[in-house]
Amino acid sequence: MKVLKLALCAAAASLLTAGAAAAEAPTVAWNLGVASDYVFRGISQTDENPEVFGGVDLTQGIFYAGAWTSNVDFGDSTDAEVDLYGGVTPTLGPVSLNLGAIYYGYVNAPDDADWAYWELKAAGSVPVGPATVGAAFYYSPEYTGHTGEALYSELNGSYAPMDKLTLSGAYGHQALEDTDGYNTWNAGATYAFTDHISGDLRYSDTDIDACDICGERVYATLKATF
Repeated sequence: MKVLKLALCAAAASLLTAGAAAAEAPTVAWNLGVASDYVFRGISQTDENPEVFGGVDLTQGIFYAGAWTSNVDFGDSTDAEVDLYGGVTPTLGPVSLNLGAIYYGYVNAPDDADWAYWELKAAGSVPVGPATVGAAFYYSPEYTGHTGEALYSELNGSYAPMDKLTLSGAYGHQALEDTDGYNTWNAGATYAFTDHISGDLRYSDTDIDACDICGERVYATLKATF
C-alpha cells in the first residue's frame, strides 16, 4: 500500500496541470479477440479452453475509463468476467505512470464463491535504450475467493527488434493474506499484422505445485482494435 501512496503523491504535479488535457475531445477505442486460453497471472481462467473477449476504452487527456469482458470456466455456474476500470496516465520526466482502480465482476457466480473483488493499481515504465522496462503493483483489500488482503507485484520489459514485432516478458509475485502466495512469469512475441489486427504467442508458468491450470503453457491470442 505504501507503494501506491508514493506513486499517487508523485503524480500530483501532473494532475494539477491536467485542466487543458481535460478540455480535449474524448476518444473511444473498441477491441475484440480470441485466444486459445485465458491466462491471468499464470492461471487459466477458462479451464485451459478457448477465450472470446471484448472491451471498450474512453480516453480524455491523461484520464481513462473502460470495460472488458471474457468467458470463464471455474467449474461452477459462473459464465463470464466483467471488468470496470479507470485511472490516469501522467508522466514524470521519462517515466510513464498508470494509476487507477479495477473492479472484477462475475456473471452468474454462486453466492458463496465470492469471486468478485477490486484492486488499486500503480504502474510505471521508462525507456532504456531500445527497450522499455517497468514495474506494477496491484493491491486488493479483499482478494477473490475469500483469500484476504493481497498484493501483486511485477517487473516487466519489452523490446522491438524490428518493425511490427515486439518481444516482451514479465516476472510477478502474488502475495495473499490467507493462503500461500506464488510466483509467475511469462515471455512472448506480439506481431502487428495491420494497424488494427495483432497476434500474440506467449509462454507462461508458475511455481504452484499440483495444479493443472497453473502449470506451464503456450497460448495464442488474436486481437482487433478499432
